[in-house]
Amino acid sequence: MDVLFAAAFGNLLSPLVLSFVLGLVAGLVKSDLDMPEAVGKAIAIYLMLAIGMKGGVEMAQAGVGLAILPALLAALLLSFGMPYIAYPLLRRVAGADRVNAAAVAAHYGSVSIVTFVAATQMLARDGIGYEGYLVAMLAVMETPAIIAGLLLAGRALALEGDPAAGPDHGDRRELLREVLANGSVMLLVGGFFIGWISGGDGYAAVKPFFDAPFKGVLCLFLLEMGLLVSRRVSGFQMLRPGLVAFGLYMPLIGAVLGLCVAWMLGLSVGGGTLLVTLAASASYIAVPAAMRLALPQADPSLYVTLSLGVTFPFNLIVGIPLYGAMARLIL
Repeated sequence: MDVLFAAAFGNLLSPLVLSFVLGLVAGLVKSDLDMPEAVGKAIAIYLMLAIGMKGGVEMAQAGVGLAILPALLAALLLSFGMPYIAYPLLRRVAGADRVNAAAVAAHYGSVSIVTFVAATQMLARDGIGYEGYLVAMLAVMETPAIIAGLLLAGRALALEGDPAAGPDHGDRRELLREVLANGSVMLLVGGFFIGWISGGDGYAAVKPFFDAPFKGVLCLFLLEMGLLVSRRVSGFQMLRPGLVAFGLYMPLIGAVLGLCVAWMLGLSVGGGTLLVTLAASASYIAVPAAMRLALPQADPSLYVTLSLGVTFPFNLIVGIPLYGAMARLIL
């Protein structure tokens, strides 16, 4: 227990969390502090490419090869299955309607890249390594939940007597293209293969750019995240207590599932911590974009506020140290 409190306290005082808090406070007091959209986009591109390349280099050095296939399959099943756990909880416990429950459930099967990066920084601070192919698992877990959420939504619309209200054939084709060509996925997967192919020697040429500045750039990104959350304060008024509670206990359910999968895969403590963090996180970038396109009946202010305004801060401040303690205890 002392280790958990020490990890939580250390995480609270880390520059990453404090940068997020600064953005949150600046937004709440209506400061004129702002992050230009072009700068925010450039920072996101940098972070995702860096994450992908580092994972690919680590896997090249470890020489894992086809051994990652069971891990990728497990990641796919975990992402696809979690919305089917979240949906009944949203309907029966949180009291959400069918369509919004399906949209929210998709967010909690997908992943938050920023939460993953924050967990890697905690491991780096503690000197704990992890399997490089966790980055590939991250990329795999981005999209299956979107498919599961749309299947749940289609069934919900049919039950409401409006089967034609879902996305038509053209929209489904556009959604498939959107999912497969999603910028986050392209950068992660592309960076992963760049790092894997070039290896440590190739990465050494760009390491000064992608390694040393990484933590500082991440602080800027979390500052922007704090500003975004503060601007969602008005959205909290529409969140009933049951929905807020869901945003807090669903990450814990995902964490337990992720820990079970990590144990079955034989992951290290570091790898297990990251997989638990992925399973506990909720997407607020890729899935909202897909839901706006494929499920316009759902309320964006509900699912974005819940994933970004409730679950993301919980994971960043409290969850990550807890998930690390769970991995150390079991793995």
